[in-house]
Amino acid sequence: MAVSTEAQHGLTDHTHGVGGTPVSSRADHFASFDVDAFEVPGGREEIWRFTPMKRLKNLHNGAPATGSATVEVKAAAGITVETVRRGDARLGVAGTPSDRIAAQAWSSFTDGTLLTVGKNEEVTEPTLVTVTGAGEGEVAYGHLQIRSELFSKAVVVVDHRGSGAYADNVEFVVGDGAHLTVISVQDWADDAVHVSSHHASLGRDATFRHTVITLGGDVVRLTPTVTYTGKGGDAELNGLYFADHGQHLEHRTFIDHKVSNCRSNVVYKGALQGEGAHTVWIGDVLIRAAAEGTETYELNRNLVLTDGARADSVPNLEIETGEIVSAGHASATGRFDDEQLFYLQARGIPEDQARRLVVRGFFHEILLKITVPEVRERLEAAIEAELEAVGA
Repeated sequence: MAVSTEAQHGLTDHTHGVGGTPVSSRADHFASFDVDAFEVPGGREEIWRFTPMKRLKNLHNGAPATGSATVEVKAAAGITVETVRRGDARLGVAGTPSDRIAAQAWSSFTDGTLLTVGKNEEVTEPTLVTVTGAGEGEVAYGHLQIRSELFSKAVVVVDHRGSGAYADNVEFVVGDGAHLTVISVQDWADDAVHVSSHHASLGRDATFRHTVITLGGDVVRLTPTVTYTGKGGDAELNGLYFADHGQHLEHRTFIDHKVSNCRSNVVYKGALQGEGAHTVWIGDVLIRAAAEGTETYELNRNLVLTDGARADSVPNLEIETGEIVSAGHASATGRFDDEQLFYLQARGIPEDQARRLVVRGFFHEILLKITVPEVRERLEAAIEAELEAVGA
């Protein structure tokens, strides 16, 4: 088993130049819609140092689109769906690309998909967006925006599947008093490469619930970012990932507290098994000087099931004001809890069943937050299949 020096067994300190790799302020990170404003990354840069650049199908180096992904939407009543061009003035308002692949995706897509939850609409049924890759050996770019207007409420599931390389930007524009729940599923074929930047903008008293489920693909790199434009915003970012032989699954969350009296909570949990399985979680929280009354916490836990797997976990917390409610973070990576296994086996439960119970319990907190029964059942079945593959 290989575990990063930034995430040994137990809790780790954040890296502010003491006891870890120094990181620059997130307030200073460059962002642009212009792909040519970014240098081609070589892999030594801080934001790319964990990513296997040679496996990105040249998405970082100007790979042209050779195909297109298919986007199908089953919209619930109260939600409108549009196909829009890149020049649509509504696009790009939730955030600006902060790396070259995100800028490449912005520059390369032609048609985007825009979902709008109307003002005061309370949509009870989930909306399903299915994104299917362009096919093995093909490269595609895309753009999706979900707008939740004033005092609306909705649940949207974005399901990724199929083959090929795919890079996109996904925007969530959550209006004043709105409540938007999003579940993003990455269930790609074994050959797929997916690099995606999620940009969420929260208005006054807006509520945003964002859950990422990453299971399939050769390389998957997701970058969810939340910014607040009005007081009282409330964001929860949850993640569940399961990497097996040779997979690289990378998640980089960034919460930018720009205004006062907002809340954020991040919980990501992952399991790994098989030679070369690699997961990365980077959690950045920036509390700016104007963000008094902030309440924030982030947590990452990883469960390593076999030798040959590696988990990197780096929480970073940057605070520019002392007038906050609370702020904290924690990270832990380790194997099965021997005491839990002993307790279960002492009560007559065979070891393989005991291990499965421990893994299910490990993920239970995230599973409870998935409010769409079909998605939760699918995820539980996928976890069971992963455990059967390793013989747990």
